[in-house]
Amino acid sequence: MMVPNALHGRDFAVVDVEGNGQTPPEIIEIAILAVSGETVVVDEMRSWLIRPARPITPIVTRKVHGITNADVAECPTWSEVSEKIEATLTDRILVAHNANLERRVISEHLPGWTPPMVLDTLKLAKAVWPGIGGYALEKLVTHAELDTTAISDQGHHRAGWDTWAAWQLLVRLVGDSGFGWDELVQAAAPAEFIQPREPEGRLW
Repeated sequence: MMVPNALHGRDFAVVDVEGNGQTPPEIIEIAILAVSGETVVVDEMRSWLIRPARPITPIVTRKVHGITNADVAECPTWSEVSEKIEATLTDRILVAHNANLERRVISEHLPGWTPPMVLDTLKLAKAVWPGIGGYALEKLVTHAELDTTAISDQGHHRAGWDTWAAWQLLVRLVGDSGFGWDELVQAAAPAEFIQPREPEGRLW
């Protein structure tokens, strides 16, 4: 898949995390698609299943991601993989659907990590496709008729599926909007990442 011109020259980490349903949540699965250069392939995506300190609740297994305690029983703990995950994220612009949630959860797990910029495909979709009646990731995939066959072995709400879908969604939204980089930041970044506009000069 080609990277849109508006994104050239920047490094991105498209991310999705799944949790154990506890409070506070523990990450039990994370997928990261590192994007640099002008092309992206799904094989470049990395994902980790992680054994949490507290069990996965039955309700999130049943209603969200389908990951069971048995699935992660032999997986590494967060402390065993956190350095690799942080290295994959560091100095990359975070891209995610409902990105503030992903950023908050990851920040709680990686206190020393801060993304240089965040782009939220949920916020961007609302700006580019107003009034379509629903902005859940799977609804947007259907609305845009995105091709998810490359990750057909994973269902909705698995981290790999959501990450690849978020990347395809970003590409489509950039194309449909015609936004350049500055317009994209204004439309997709959380408020704290947007520089205030310079006031226009006035004649007195």
